[in-house]
Amino acid sequence: MAARCSPGTRFFKTLLSCRTGGPGQYRTPGLCEQQLRCRFSSLPSPPPPGTWSQLHRLPHRDLYRLSVTDPDRFWGSAAVDRLRWMRPFHQVRDCDFSSGKINWFVGGKINVSVNCLDVHAENHPDRVALIWERDEPGTEVKVTYRELLETTCRLANTLKSHEIKKGDRVAIYMPVSPIAVAAMLACARIGAVHTMVFAGFSSEALAAKIQDAQCKAVITCNQGVRGGRLIHLKSTVDAAVRSCTSIQHIFVSQRTEQPVVMGELDVPLDEMMSQHASVCPPEPLDSEDSLFLLYTSGSTGKPKGIVHTQAGYLLYTSMTHQYVFDYRDGDVFGCVADVGWITGHSYVVYGPLCNGATTVLFESTPVYPDPGRYWEMVERLRINQFYSTPTALRLLLKYDDCWVKKYDRSSLRTLGSVGEPINHEAWHWFHSVVGEGRCPLVDTWWQTETGGICIAPHPLEEGAPIIPAMAMRPFFGIQPVLMGEKGETLTGDSVSGALCISQPWPGMARSIYGDHQRFIDAYFKVYHGYYFTGDGAHRSEDGYYQITGRMDDVINVSGHRLGTAEIEDALDEHPAVPETAVIGIPHDIKGEGESDTPHIDVNSHHPVSVRTMLIKSFAFWLSYLFITTVKCSECSNPPSAPILGNLMPQSLPSPRSASPRLFITTTTHMATHPTPAGSSVDGGSTR
Repeated sequence: MAARCSPGTRFFKTLLSCRTGGPGQYRTPGLCEQQLRCRFSSLPSPPPPGTWSQLHRLPHRDLYRLSVTDPDRFWGSAAVDRLRWMRPFHQVRDCDFSSGKINWFVGGKINVSVNCLDVHAENHPDRVALIWERDEPGTEVKVTYRELLETTCRLANTLKSHEIKKGDRVAIYMPVSPIAVAAMLACARIGAVHTMVFAGFSSEALAAKIQDAQCKAVITCNQGVRGGRLIHLKSTVDAAVRSCTSIQHIFVSQRTEQPVVMGELDVPLDEMMSQHASVCPPEPLDSEDSLFLLYTSGSTGKPKGIVHTQAGYLLYTSMTHQYVFDYRDGDVFGCVADVGWITGHSYVVYGPLCNGATTVLFESTPVYPDPGRYWEMVERLRINQFYSTPTALRLLLKYDDCWVKKYDRSSLRTLGSVGEPINHEAWHWFHSVVGEGRCPLVDTWWQTETGGICIAPHPLEEGAPIIPAMAMRPFFGIQPVLMGEKGETLTGDSVSGALCISQPWPGMARSIYGDHQRFIDAYFKVYHGYYFTGDGAHRSEDGYYQITGRMDDVINVSGHRLGTAEIEDALDEHPAVPETAVIGIPHDIKGEGESDTPHIDVNSHHPVSVRTMLIKSFAFWLSYLFITTVKCSECSNPPSAPILGNLMPQSLPSPRSASPRLFITTTTHMATHPTPAGSSVDGGSTR
């Protein structure tokens, strides 16, 4: 096999040595790439096993060129060698952006849980798969690959015994914990489709997602614990399922000793799992069978159930995890995201576990019990890669550096930032204080829809620069394109425009659940033939990419997308509020600004009850995002009449200060009832 592959490898090296020069390896392909495209455009079958072991030794520049000029060979060889297949695929891809058709590894059969668990349990069963950094400091729990496989199989058998089968949707409403990971993998093992809902959304938000997905079951806990506070999850689920006729079972695990009232739909999960076998045969699944749904905010009120499938998503997350973070066998990977978000899916669960990593599950907050929590954890667990958000970093840099320097961070090798563009102050603090100036800092850009990281400083050529606060380089297979105001492709450098991607990649979303036309309209219709990200970007004079922010009505709060329409819809339910408009305001912790206190400003003719409505719908959201106050004031100068039935954000009066992250104005026909500003959010009132 080696003799067969070596000539091809030498051919790639020779052909790809033709360069256009400079960092512009990410520009439109030139002659050499066209020659390569012709040479390998129509492979009759996937590359033979062992091809990837040859190709991955190419220099990064050459490997990137190969990935965009011959994606069949690049991704096909990676899929053959990096994943365990139950049946080989016969075609690498079948994609058409104009129709929203995206198929990878056609004809293949695979099981994601096998690749994340069985493969590693066979080779190193006692390697730690999960380190559960519980809310209580110093009480971490370690779970080996063998233990996680057994737990997953017991949970999978429990689901099967309650008639959960391939294709059924299962909602998971749980905090960061090993049982949450096992629930995800148990669904994957039997072919059920999990939809993870962040354990902080209200019962109304949870119900909306359950109803949209027509979930058959919910997996939850009695309570969650975060920052020393109890979160009553079971009662939230109970309230949600009252309006969800599709739910047949509620599986309840015990995170705390607090008993909960069990109803006719409720199943004591821990007890049932103990009665089932620790072996569960994996279901052979088509490469394009759904793996999970994840709901994300859009510019319209209804959240989008983004569909991700099996093989392509798993391959892409495993490769980005390895190459972007310089993951090496035996590393401890510390991503502090919640598993309810895409970052938790891709870089807490699927990517690291597919690579056989030890991955950290962080249940707490960055300031509990003190601002040294992250760095004490890094020292105690000997974390090698640390992946966090600019919001958390901006919060922590407000404290004295002694909270960082008192702990040993010598184990760190790579730092990462995710969720929003990182500002220069936070970047330099993270790099110089936390990383001591020796750890590469990768500012990563990607989305729920992309499945994994698309633009980041790593991987790179040896000695290539990393520019502060810039995402910089597209990952393998990603070809960014900037579009102008008239829909034209912007060529050259030092240009800004709408960020699009010109060709498909394995990790991208396949649809919006139940509404494929909405998927086409949102991502492929705006710029025909291109995937439209909804973000703007700038391409520097050196050909690197800087993300400039959202171009639609979605507010980025703490790295999480919050649709303005969702907030408007919640407030519009108030009988005194016929029209609502929401806009984003910069903030120095939540975004960029001049304020020290994160809060939301409600400017209304009826502020007391409007504030109550806001807190009811979004209270735990606000506390999770470190927003501590909802300020209320009288709207003395209400906006003009709605235009085409909508109150336009442009008509909003200026906020009283630059401090709030969200500025909400409502018009009302009721008498004015002014109230003092500064009332605190009591998240517990909604749980």
